Amino acid sequence: MNTTNLRFQSNRVRDIVGLFHKELDDLYGQGETGAFVTMLFEAFLGWDKVQLLTGKERTVNQSDLLRFHWALEDLERQRPIQHIVGYSVFCDCRVAVNPHVLIPRPETEEMVRSLILYAESRMGKTDAGFEVLDLCTGSGCIAIAMKKAFPEANVTAVDISDDALDMAQGNARENGTDVRFLQADVLDPDFRVQDLKYDLIISNPPYVRESERRLMKANVLQYEPATALFVPDEDPLRFYRSVAGIARRGLKTDGMLAVEFNEALKEATCGTLKEFGFSPVPQRDFRGKWRWLTACRANQ
Repeated sequence: MNTTNLRFQSNRVRDIVGLFHKELDDLYGQGETGAFVTMLFEAFLGWDKVQLLTGKERTVNQSDLLRFHWALEDLERQRPIQHIVGYSVFCDCRVAVNPHVLIPRPETEEMVRSLILYAESRMGKTDAGFEVLDLCTGSGCIAIAMKKAFPEANVTAVDISDDALDMAQGNARENGTDVRFLQADVLDPDFRVQDLKYDLIISNPPYVRESERRLMKANVLQYEPATALFVPDEDPLRFYRSVAGIARRGLKTDGMLAVEFNEALKEATCGTLKEFGFSPVPQRDFRGKWRWLTACRANQ
């Protein structure tokens, strides 16, 4: 296939970048399109931002040009850029993703970085014996980031999905982290924590109400698993009751629970945790939205 069949004026980097902006700026905005281009050049050619900025007059070979062609087509169909390149970067860890798991969000990364600082303040000189539990792990990004930050800590991650656990286990191996993965349904009333007490329990469970589906972007609805996103309108806090129950049984006396939540359900989520004996402290994300909370036992 020659360049005339690929919509590009030439195989010069300047023309490739220009066509991406021409075709995608109206759909995504100039800034996001630029970020996509940077990710593609890194994934396809191993270029960093400086190489991209200084290499506008360079050319790419025909096979790489074809990859850019299909990437442009995919982005026009609103396929997530992370699916196109095959990974997302989360807390400096490269995490593979596919349609079986949620793509890690920067808001979740912000929460985890804050929890890493909390854990550092708890540990003292060593992370040995520090116990972390990640419920609804998905890609495993949270558990892997915690284990990467604290190699001597014990990190356990739970998910109901075989496909998600396969992805998470592969991600743990690729990042050189020894995370223990368990298949279980956190909604199952018979689910029990191991015979351990945890210093930190983290969960990013499904929390988008079915009625909010119409507000979601096409790239999320078409390419990410509905079971990891949506909860019924008649019982949107089902996961929080389960997670709070698990935390009540499984947290150390001075341990902490951290969960992401639906901003529209902030008061209800906090109320649920209070019913289970916790004192929740909601946190805003970098966009100014209520996004996650931490909670310790009310008597602490």
